[in-house]
Amino acid sequence: MKPWENPTVVGKPLPRVDGNERAGGTARYTMDVRLPRMLHAAILRSPHANAIVKKVDTSEAEKMPGVRAVISMNDPEGKAPWAIHPGTRKPVSQIFDPHCRYQGEEIAAVAAETQQQAWDAVRAIRVEYEVLPHVVDPEEAIKPDAPKVWEEGNQPWPPAKYSRGDVDKGFAEADVVVEHTFRTICQIHTPTELHGSVARWRGNRLQVWDTTQGVFAIQRGLAEWFKLPLADVRVIGPYMGGGFGSKLELGKYTVIAAMLARRTKRPVKLFLTREESFLCVGNRPPHILTVKIGAKKDGTLTAIDYRGLGTFGAYPNWTTTDYQARDLYKCPNVRSEERQVYVNTGTARPFRAPGFPQCNWALEQTMDALAEKLGMDPVELRLRNVPTVSQAEGNKPYSTTGLAECLRRGAEEFGWKEARARAKSDGPVVRGVGVAAGLWGYAGGPPSTVIVKLYPDGSANINMGAADLGTGTKTVMTMIVAEELGVPVENISIEWADTGTTQYTEPSGGSKTVVSDGPPARDAAAEVRKQLFEMASEQLKVPASELALKDGKIIAGDRQVAMGEIRAFAEQQVIVGVGTRKPNPPDQVIHPFAVQFAEVEVNKRTGEMKVLRMLGAHDSGRAMNLLTYRNQVFGGMVMGIGFGATERRIMDASSGRVINANWHDYKLPTALDAPAEVACVPVDPKDESNNLGAKGLGEPATIPSASAVANAFYNATGVRITDAPMSTSNIVAALNAKGNRG
Repeated sequence: MKPWENPTVVGKPLPRVDGNERAGGTARYTMDVRLPRMLHAAILRSPHANAIVKKVDTSEAEKMPGVRAVISMNDPEGKAPWAIHPGTRKPVSQIFDPHCRYQGEEIAAVAAETQQQAWDAVRAIRVEYEVLPHVVDPEEAIKPDAPKVWEEGNQPWPPAKYSRGDVDKGFAEADVVVEHTFRTICQIHTPTELHGSVARWRGNRLQVWDTTQGVFAIQRGLAEWFKLPLADVRVIGPYMGGGFGSKLELGKYTVIAAMLARRTKRPVKLFLTREESFLCVGNRPPHILTVKIGAKKDGTLTAIDYRGLGTFGAYPNWTTTDYQARDLYKCPNVRSEERQVYVNTGTARPFRAPGFPQCNWALEQTMDALAEKLGMDPVELRLRNVPTVSQAEGNKPYSTTGLAECLRRGAEEFGWKEARARAKSDGPVVRGVGVAAGLWGYAGGPPSTVIVKLYPDGSANINMGAADLGTGTKTVMTMIVAEELGVPVENISIEWADTGTTQYTEPSGGSKTVVSDGPPARDAAAEVRKQLFEMASEQLKVPASELALKDGKIIAGDRQVAMGEIRAFAEQQVIVGVGTRKPNPPDQVIHPFAVQFAEVEVNKRTGEMKVLRMLGAHDSGRAMNLLTYRNQVFGGMVMGIGFGATERRIMDASSGRVINANWHDYKLPTALDAPAEVACVPVDPKDESNNLGAKGLGEPATIPSASAVANAFYNATGVRITDAPMSTSNIVAALNAKGNRG
């Protein structure tokens, strides 16, 4: 099926179908799960960045009131393998590893009658450590004499390289060349909902409630870990309070909860504290990036050279950042080289466009510096280099590319030229505007299965395995089925994220949920409609092609017939349709594009920066629900402000510890940091790569936000801050260095 031409439900700004539950407090999250005889668990973690655990004494803890189980590396379960090397696919550590490579590694766990008793017992465990030298800075980690995180050294793989054309020749042909080095910060996910699980065994069958973005991924991981058939593991994902990628994979806390539940033969709840969530459930790792761009006088890019140094923490992982350098702009000569190193910090995890905001921070500021050197408007420079094919994917054409329209419409709606003209750069308080573009490199796809059921009273049910992270997935799926079946949204119920009762799909992440699970939802509803029309056609003596559905009724010319009046339907009482996700077109590259505009005000005497307004113009295909679409863009803007201006994990180099592992000292942007004026411009180039016409939005909404603010800061002050965050102290230091304090 092709996307709808004139939908009547899809695209409207409808409120969330679960809005009352979420706002009213009746929504049931994993933390709300209460089971008879349920125990509570807590974990003892290493206080050291690098240490060998010589001895663990749990004897005192085991005697304490309410304690029902203690597990450590002394137990067989504690020696089970854990982290898997992505190259060799072999385990490299164990669940309670005697070598703790970062602050927060698990050493032991306790299950007790109350949470307080569990924590008291954790504090009673005695551990003998051999503290080893550590390294927490990537630049220090690559030095020959740096402490080794692993025996084979701190650089497990050779640099990742990419090239096309002749970069040296491209720079030789350039009229203007700009080069800068940038640093990005380590950003922590810190979703409102903490990470945790409730585990219960019934014989050899395991049931888990989990704060997860993908119940089937957790089911698979638990089945492998406990050597169980998939059918004997049920994972339920109730309401969620955010994840941003940190809840995509199986966590140790889930396995530990299940271990303790099996040991005690009682249900066990294990939730991390806010402070723990800063240490051991992932982060967006910091990077050091050097970008060099050459161009002709007319703005045509001739060469891009991109070099990066990043870290995935203490355990093997992989995050490249260079994709936008390869693909965002038309350029015949591109070269990139990235190194990844081990350091004694918590391991990286996917985080809302992993790798892309880091690259964008460097690439888009360099593009602005290039525009200034050319004497060209930053929007015009970008417009002159918009690609029509994916250079990074063998010059395959894009399914659609709305980047140029995002630039033009965004500039018009923002009032770009007028705002540039009135930018104020003299005096103590100055104003400026900035722009940044971006793309996201993941399109979603199979596998995904959705079941739709229709009942004679005109109500319907959707059965899907996808999680709703709080983004409005359930609402969009309901709108898709309502559009296809002509059933009011309020007459549709939805079941989600339960491996025991719903259908398989991959985890919700990478802006793939709507574009992966929405098309099979439409297919399933279309199959239901087909069966219904066949029944109605036979009874009404009207060809099925002449029938329509509206407001839960079958329209046959000037007749309206209630669904329950179709005899064949009434006899079987339910019509079931099954939809499966088809592959994406093999000859196209599907990328969403984004352009963000920002206006800032800077007090040069105090170093205070206010983001006054932002506008996001997005080619994410069709806006499925205009209300949640806008919310995604506005939320992405604020998260980008955090990445570029306020957030930073601070490591103490002497101890290797995180010194701001709490919401007080880790500066998440608040309502006071968010722009008072925000706007969203959906750009729909009529993509047909799936039957919805939709592309991803969650990631693109964050990618260029920090860069747009940084470029606006430069426009206001004439000072470029290359090292994030643009905090008050960093702004003062940068202005002092340039002698520009007003």
